[in-house]
Amino acid sequence: MTSPGTGERRVPTHCGYCGVQCGLYLRVDRRGTVFGVEPRDHDINRKRLCSKGIDAYQQLDHAERLTTPLIRRTRDESFRRATWEEALDHTASEMQRIQAVFGPDAVGVVGGGSLTCEKAYLLGKFARVALKTRHVDSNGRLGAAAASAAADLAFGIDRSTNPFADMLHSDCLLLAGSNTGECFPVVMQYIWGARDRGATLIVVDPRETAVARTADIHVALRPGTDSAFFNSVLHVVIRDGLTDRAFLAAHTTGWEEVRKTAEAYPPERAASICGVSVAQVEQVGRIFGRARNAMAWHARGLQHHTQGVGNCLSLINLCVATGNIGRPGAGYGTLAGQANAQGGREHGLHADTLPGGRSVTDPDHRREIASIWGIDASQLPGAGASLADMARLMRHGEIRGLIGVATNPLVSLPHRAAAKDAYDALDLHVQCDVFLSETAANAHVVLPVAAWAEDEGVMANAEARVVKHNKAQNPPPGARTDIWVLCQLALRLGSGDAFAFAGSREVFDEVRTATAGTPYDYSGITYERLMETGGIAWPCPSTDHPGTPRLFEDGRTHHPDGRFHLQPVEWQEPPEPADTQYPLSLTTGRTGAHYLSGNHTRRVPGLTEQSAYPRAELHTSHGYRTGDPVRVVTRGGAVVLPAVVTDAIRPDTVFVPHHWPFPVAANALTSDARDPQSHVPAYKLCACRIERGQSPDEVPAPPPPPAAVRPAARPAGPSAGPPAGPSAGPSAGPGAPTVGERG
Repeated sequence: MTSPGTGERRVPTHCGYCGVQCGLYLRVDRRGTVFGVEPRDHDINRKRLCSKGIDAYQQLDHAERLTTPLIRRTRDESFRRATWEEALDHTASEMQRIQAVFGPDAVGVVGGGSLTCEKAYLLGKFARVALKTRHVDSNGRLGAAAASAAADLAFGIDRSTNPFADMLHSDCLLLAGSNTGECFPVVMQYIWGARDRGATLIVVDPRETAVARTADIHVALRPGTDSAFFNSVLHVVIRDGLTDRAFLAAHTTGWEEVRKTAEAYPPERAASICGVSVAQVEQVGRIFGRARNAMAWHARGLQHHTQGVGNCLSLINLCVATGNIGRPGAGYGTLAGQANAQGGREHGLHADTLPGGRSVTDPDHRREIASIWGIDASQLPGAGASLADMARLMRHGEIRGLIGVATNPLVSLPHRAAAKDAYDALDLHVQCDVFLSETAANAHVVLPVAAWAEDEGVMANAEARVVKHNKAQNPPPGARTDIWVLCQLALRLGSGDAFAFAGSREVFDEVRTATAGTPYDYSGITYERLMETGGIAWPCPSTDHPGTPRLFEDGRTHHPDGRFHLQPVEWQEPPEPADTQYPLSLTTGRTGAHYLSGNHTRRVPGLTEQSAYPRAELHTSHGYRTGDPVRVVTRGGAVVLPAVVTDAIRPDTVFVPHHWPFPVAANALTSDARDPQSHVPAYKLCACRIERGQSPDEVPAPPPPPAAVRPAARPAGPSAGPPAGPSAGPSAGPGAPTVGERG
């Protein structure tokens, strides 16, 4: 859209942050530079944006953008500027050298959950075809993998069952482990809409968050006891005759085992384990069980535990046992923290999956993908290590080279000291990013890439709605798209024929082919349809198919027998129970102003003003005042933070947000314990104690690039972009913005 007389254009696109994927317009001046944002009246957000979405465009022309490759031979040296040819040649030759000596699996690949589906797909293919390594994973593993594994076990498919808008039809809405008001503010419109209709809101969370303060019932359970609580709620439902017996008989397997397990969790047992009242367990069970339409949504509060998969399954059991699945207002969903964690899992960026949700270990699946990629199935590597296990292999010298794209593990991985040792042990560490993150600052080679509004592609949000991101401006001179970088590296590694992509559209065509006929079918989705409709929920098997916003309306799942496979869950003691030395429970999470490791948001003044410093949130009973320096000590480390003293947290619990680096990193405290099924780290629980500190630890500023200067002015016009494909030289190729008008 162009404004007459001003030359200003408005490019419709979506926010690059969380899994809600709000629609917005980027305002572009006559020089082709983004200078502002407006909310769109999109189905998802209806003109609403959170503070991060409003300020996201400020990343694009930031003075600390990376605009030239950086290289050094050892970490004892300073970075120096390099040409793209030198940086790519050095990266490829070093990877080949390492693999020639130590084997193909000695090089690993790590991608981010904010990459588009096209980039996630291409990165997984790059690992397995160009590098021929089995070690590829996503930082989405650190968040959603527990819910992913649970959904796959129960449903045979990995996604939320309902769209956000179905909350409006719910009579009982249960939010578990989700600080929705701060972390997903735009989703609150659906919660308020349900409340306006008279729905009961139940919030299960150790902290009295903003949304918990407004709930009809706030269950402030002890961290790490979720499955015991939901087993007991199901016990009440069964005891009071509130299960949907006809639905269970016709559509489920495993119910008898689940029923027997739930019978062992009377409310008195849950009250003892969870630190809540018997009356509250009874109340939740009766309200949820009696509701005509009940719905449960959760976030990382259920997933970041050693029993993360079990926690999610226990909530699924409750929904299915009451017949609350497959209709408006009745279902189960996950509020995804990363923009495209869903899409990364679908398209093969996890260690154990191939595109289309296929399994790396299934012979038929391997043959299908090998045929699309033009290789023999025997050439396709097997399942690799999860991200946290890759760090262990790095420490032990089994992985000696690594390329990371849009990740910052030195802030986001648990047990920060062990993560730093792992990255320091690498012979070659290459990082692709927009800014010099803490992890990039530790690398040997840093490759500057395009930001979210400087390329096009699709993402799948927390509802499984695929939306189209449009290019609003060219990358700064010197930066390249991730797709171009991967294709150039593949060319140097001898796999150029399999990576002859001119850009995102060509990659998406292959994504459509690779997912056709699977439960994760994108074959009927096109860029043009997405711009016309505003988004299409997968599976979508043909171009005349409307998509599938709601699953299981016919009562059939994606298991071969069509049934819901219920799984009994026994609550387990946490690996670090409280004791006399560490009597409290530490839990971590997000703030409203920041996103993940803060690599982007900590550079935006408006967001740092909202939340400039991490804090230790603790109960008034400990005798501290807000602002007092408090030393939080765990078996993994210690951090001194200013206290926020409140009655809105359990007396036995301490909360620390996780967006800041060492020495104030929450992950300097967390343990490396993880869920054995999904390999998700237990960020939400480790034992701790608190002591009076001298003064808060200093918060370091985000690393600036060497001799940081503001990127050069962007040349206007369609020829001012980075190379478009692997055959182009470093200074060739078109870069005209792609602008859609509808959606």
